[in-house]
Amino acid sequence: MDVEKQYVDTHGQSEVGFAFCYLLGFALLPRLKNLKKQRLYRPEKGESEKYANLQPILTRPINWEIIGRQYDELIKFAIALRLGVADAESILRRFTKNNVQHPTYKALCELGKALKTMFLCDYLRLESLRREIHEGLQVIENWNSANAFILYGKGGEFASNKLENQELLMLSLHLLQVSLVYVNTLMIQQVLTEPEWQGRLTAVDLRALSPLKWQHVNPYGTFTLDMHQRLPLEQVAFPSSAALPKFRASLP
Repeated sequence: MDVEKQYVDTHGQSEVGFAFCYLLGFALLPRLKNLKKQRLYRPEKGESEKYANLQPILTRPINWEIIGRQYDELIKFAIALRLGVADAESILRRFTKNNVQHPTYKALCELGKALKTMFLCDYLRLESLRREIHEGLQVIENWNSANAFILYGKGGEFASNKLENQELLMLSLHLLQVSLVYVNTLMIQQVLTEPEWQGRLTAVDLRALSPLKWQHVNPYGTFTLDMHQRLPLEQVAFPSSAALPKFRASLP
């Protein structure tokens, strides 16, 4: 898959995340909830009065020197992530606030601060970018809701810590996913071939169609209720009253 953009919520972004996404060749596009608390970093020193209208949200300049000194290390870790020679979780665990004095971590943070500043400028300036991020996240959140719904009857949790059971669970989920998308695609195609729908939908309407629908799915099976048919209770052989045990109440 050729990834160009990654949409995330506020908790899915960080300065290290911005840096690694840039080094890996795609853009990190978060939907920021606490936008008023964000700060912009200055590109150079000695320009404290250059952006008069942005003074309340401006902070210190970017330290480009440490980025240059640690450039080889940044590329080394990025290549390790791309080629899969090192586990992503293991690499990212090294660059947390616990290792704040690590020079490569400092370089990643500085690069991430610069990239996040550029993103914030575009995020504030372009309404189209904000809409794109919101629409992209809606697709992801809708799909996550579908997964939680169809996975073992709206369970959506790993009930076992055994690797074999977890693998079976995920394989079953993948089978349900592709089946759901395939059936929904056939249903949508069948509806669109009907004469009354020919020419009614515009390009914008067609772009909004998605096979990621699950409201019509019953994960518990199909139950048919017929109010004109009684349960065959008369076919059950109940014991006679004579065969029932007798109890005598003893009075004082």
